[in-house]
Amino acid sequence: MNDAARDDSLRLAQPADAHSQAEWEAATAAVLRKSGRLTADDADSLVWDKLTRTSLDGLRIAPLGLPGGTLADAARPSRAGAWDIRSLVSGLSGLDAKAANEAALVDLDGGVSSLWVAADETTDLAVLLDKVLLDLAPIVLDAPIGAVKVAQNLLALIAERGTGLHAATNLGADPMGALLRDLPLAPDEAFAELVDLARLAQGIGVRAIVVDATAAHDLGASDVQELGWSIAVGVAYLRALTEAGFSPAVAASLIEFRFAATDEQFPTIAKLRAARQLWARVLELSGAEGVEMRIHAVSSRPMLSKYDPYVNMLRGTVAAFAAGVGGADAVTVLPFDSANGVPDGFGRRIARNVSHLLIDESHVAAVADPAGGSFAVEQLTADMAAAGWEAFIHIEEEWEQGRDFSPFRDRIAAVSAEREKAIARRRRPITGLTEFPNLAETLPERPVDPLNERVVRYGASFEALRDAPATTKVFLATLGTVAQHTARATFATNLLAAGGIGVEVAGATSDAEDIAGKYRAAGAPPVVCLAGSDKTYAEWGAAAIAALREAGATHVIIAGKPDAVDAEVDDAASMGVDALAFLTATREKLA
Repeated sequence: MNDAARDDSLRLAQPADAHSQAEWEAATAAVLRKSGRLTADDADSLVWDKLTRTSLDGLRIAPLGLPGGTLADAARPSRAGAWDIRSLVSGLSGLDAKAANEAALVDLDGGVSSLWVAADETTDLAVLLDKVLLDLAPIVLDAPIGAVKVAQNLLALIAERGTGLHAATNLGADPMGALLRDLPLAPDEAFAELVDLARLAQGIGVRAIVVDATAAHDLGASDVQELGWSIAVGVAYLRALTEAGFSPAVAASLIEFRFAATDEQFPTIAKLRAARQLWARVLELSGAEGVEMRIHAVSSRPMLSKYDPYVNMLRGTVAAFAAGVGGADAVTVLPFDSANGVPDGFGRRIARNVSHLLIDESHVAAVADPAGGSFAVEQLTADMAAAGWEAFIHIEEEWEQGRDFSPFRDRIAAVSAEREKAIARRRRPITGLTEFPNLAETLPERPVDPLNERVVRYGASFEALRDAPATTKVFLATLGTVAQHTARATFATNLLAAGGIGVEVAGATSDAEDIAGKYRAAGAPPVVCLAGSDKTYAEWGAAAIAALREAGATHVIIAGKPDAVDAEVDDAASMGVDALAFLTATREKLA
């Protein structure tokens, strides 16, 4: 179909409902002028600069997609219908294999269709997989250390049972992922084991390898870095297998990919589509064109918050939706309490039901590539694919000098630092942690989960502050009536709570003497934070500060700009403040 015919077939609006780009710019500019983000003299076309945001990878994400460019057919999902609902069960050393088995059986009975099994050489697979019908439920092993031994244990189990394995089973070899996580592994021996597992898997008709891009994501990698890593590792595995005698097509058919799905909906959709496009190009160049890429998407572990963990249900739902729309063949939603330790039964039930709701209630899987044709998604897919290919080439060039992961880890650390800087300034808010924290909450108690190790969780610095809350409260010196101070008092209370700092609120006050009396009644803590309107600050803010200092305050903060009051203050807190630095400094003054 030519472009003209395609455009005609998609023109669904009536002529009266069609509007030009200039009309949209004018309507949007009017809104931005009301909010003060544009002046009367600014051109309407500046709305693009005001509303376009830049990702951690430097990609510009526009507020609206525009026609143009070509649609990448290779990015389109091949999955038809519902995705495989995959739950994670862990039999790592130190965890109860019997409890993991009970969780797995409940999951399977509740509609899960495959199991992702974290294991090591000590895992008792006979106990963990007891009563699991291995010929009906695919098993994807995840054993970074001792992959061959764990795979042999699985094969011994099916030999004992006299049954087979489902064709979608994967023995889960991924030595590169283990090396990136800095696990003790000898590269040469690991790649020899990779080939051995591939031959073993080919002989019994299952897959052998998982390119686990979450190894990069869990360290803090961006979407493009995750893409570049996955393609570089996939190519390394293809080379290893073809050098061992496998044909490119057979080698490609033994590989499955795993990506993280985050609560950033459109970047996640674009990332999965871009991955498919990049891998199709690799297979085309390798002579394995036509082999479908199989993608397992798992909700991001770093995005989960230990505090107010119930918000993780929302994050997981958005991630699962994006994974499904992006064409993932299998989707794992990590339970909302995963950041607190080994999830309980309630968390697992909610997690698996997310996919059921999306598939059976919302019918998300009923449409093939629902994001396809969206100008915004197609452009983001193209941009991400181009950047991902450059990242892949960069890694390849580094590996030509030897497989040293240090430069890549350094780039991940740089991106992670940029993300944390944005979180510290609350430009990337984390609900329940950096925004709307609840100091009175009781966290769910869970056994320690080894899978949380080597994970750089977003906002970890704020969690560290919350883990050791301040023992002394800040006196919130609210100036004037409730109506006059409530906005800034709420802002200051939430900001301080994000650092594990409670407040003692003065309430409605009439003058400096009144507020000083309430301060003394509160025990005269060393740190005071003024909260009021600019008008109240101008009227008697300076007198309030003088009275508070005379009563014993040694560190005075103002909620707002420091020049809002005609007196010296020790610190100020307003929108855009480096919250982490501010909270750390405040806690030092409280100590």
